[in-house]
Amino acid sequence: MDLFTGLLSSLGLSGAAGLNAYIPLLIVGALNHFGVMHLSQPYDMISNPWVMLVVGLLGILDFVGDKIPGVDHALHVAGGVINTAAGAILFASQTGVADIPPALSMALGLVVAGGVHATRSAVRPVATATTAGIGNPVLSAAEDVGSLTLSVLAVFVPILAVIALVIFAVVAYRMYARLRGPRRAL
Repeated sequence: MDLFTGLLSSLGLSGAAGLNAYIPLLIVGALNHFGVMHLSQPYDMISNPWVMLVVGLLGILDFVGDKIPGVDHALHVAGGVINTAAGAILFASQTGVADIPPALSMALGLVVAGGVHATRSAVRPVATATTAGIGNPVLSAAEDVGSLTLSVLAVFVPILAVIALVIFAVVAYRMYARLRGPRRAL
C-alpha cells in the first residue's frame, strides 16, 4: 500500500505545484521540519529553515504579483519553469518509499505539474480578455486555495487529492471552452 499511497501523494503534490509552486513546498517542508512526515535525502533540504524562508518570501511576492494584471503574465512565464521544477521535486520526494528511479519520478512530476500549469496558463488569458483583467485576482485566489487544498489532501488523504486533481482538469477544460466561445469555421 505504501507504493500506491506514495504515488497518489506524489500526483497531488505535483498537481498543487502546477497551481502554485510555493504552497506545497512550504507545507511539505514544515511537516518534515516538525516531524509529521519524513523526507529522505536530498529532499529533506526542503525543510531547512533558510530554504523555507526563501520559499516563503518568494511565495508572498508571487501571491501579491499574481493579483496584478500584466505582472501575473510575467509570473506565469517564469512559472513554466518554477512550477514544473517544484512539481518534479515534490513528486520525487514522495515516491521515496517506492522503488521508482528518481529520474522517472522527476519526469512524472514535470509532466503533472507542467500539465496543470499549462492548463492554468491557457485559462488565464481568456479570463483576462473576457473580464478586462478584473477577474484575475479572483482566479488567482482560487488557484492559491486549490493549491493549498491539494497539498493538504495529498499529504493526509492522497486519494482525495487525485480525485480533486481530476475534477480541476474537467472544470478548467469546461471553463476554457466556455470562455473561449464557439470556434469559427475557416
